[in-house]
Amino acid sequence: MGNFYLIVGGAAGALIGLQFVVMITSVAVVWGLAGLGGLTYGAMVARRMRLQSAYQPVLEDWLFHGWLPPTAYVVLALSAVAAPSHLREALFGVGGAVLLLLFIGIHNAWDSVAYLVSRRNSQAEQR
Repeated sequence: MGNFYLIVGGAAGALIGLQFVVMITSVAVVWGLAGLGGLTYGAMVARRMRLQSAYQPVLEDWLFHGWLPPTAYVVLALSAVAAPSHLREALFGVGGAVLLLLFIGIHNAWDSVAYLVSRRNSQAEQR
């Protein structure tokens, strides 16, 4: 009876491990596609920033709208490629990319609020 549990327990452990590897691979495909999609969108944003004439973007605008987001998405896509062979490092890459995107989102939200408040104050002063 002891051998039965030993064999079944080992097989169950192997199947759970295999399931974990398979699930990580499918998740890696999803975050790889997200990285490629974000990189494509980042290229479109940079192109639109270059072509628009209503405002001359400064270094901060280029950094937080044109350079850092595509960089984070490249890291995300490369992490997906590295996931099957270097899972731990790939997950650190995903974490770093997400942290960078979070930082960019906070900065851009703050920048938008500051712009809207300054615009509203200048309109109130003109009245």
